Amino acid sequence: MSGIHYEVRDRVAEIVIDRPPVNALSLELIEGVIAAFRRAAADDAARAVLLTSANPKVFCAGLDLDIVKGRPGRDMRQFLERLYVEYNDVQYRLGKPSIAAVSGAARAGGMTLAVSCDMIVAGENATFGYPEIDVGLIPAIHFVILPKIIGRHRAFELLFGGKAFSAERAEALGLINRIVPTETVLDEARALAQEMASKAPSVMRFGRNAFHRANALDLHRSIEDVADALSAVVELPEAQEGLSAFVEKRRPNW
Repeated sequence: MSGIHYEVRDRVAEIVIDRPPVNALSLELIEGVIAAFRRAAADDAARAVLLTSANPKVFCAGLDLDIVKGRPGRDMRQFLERLYVEYNDVQYRLGKPSIAAVSGAARAGGMTLAVSCDMIVAGENATFGYPEIDVGLIPAIHFVILPKIIGRHRAFELLFGGKAFSAERAEALGLINRIVPTETVLDEARALAQEMASKAPSVMRFGRNAFHRANALDLHRSIEDVADALSAVVELPEAQEGLSAFVEKRRPNW
């Protein structure tokens, strides 16, 4: 799989994103991530799944702007079918605990990759953020997910403020499980994955499935609704101006 490495180590499937320089999400890359998770779900040698980056300074910088700049909304909708619907579904049906090990920057679609996992271990250098609003887009899926994790008012500030925030704030908000020294983030995530992998696999599968069903409610329908909203936003002149300004390193003229 291009841009994705897959390996099982001590009953843990490790999925490594490797698309230099910043792991920007192309359609091919997110399809690779989904395929890797499906492989892990079917892999009897894997009892837990770890998602991380080959770049210790960037977990994932978000969407490859080539997908949206100057493109029709239907192209964005095709991408969102993968990132929002299929990725969420493969996590939902995984049957094994998933852990994101985050070092460096996680932004926009990178937040989706991390937050959709069951647990997040972050390095001290990790930063998080939803910058979409500042380039004329919206972090649509997180309208559904984030308020359930940190509450409506705090979620609104992060989603519509657009500012990056530290691992310390993410931990205080309940968005991540723990912060560890940057140089040990992968080791700490592996240790947590090993702990989960040591549980009875059938009990874990039934229990995790029940946990996800209990917390999903109308999640899938809500995700479809926000995907439609973002597909419409992409075609707005303001969105295209925001994207052009970002590429040209200037302030948007709104």
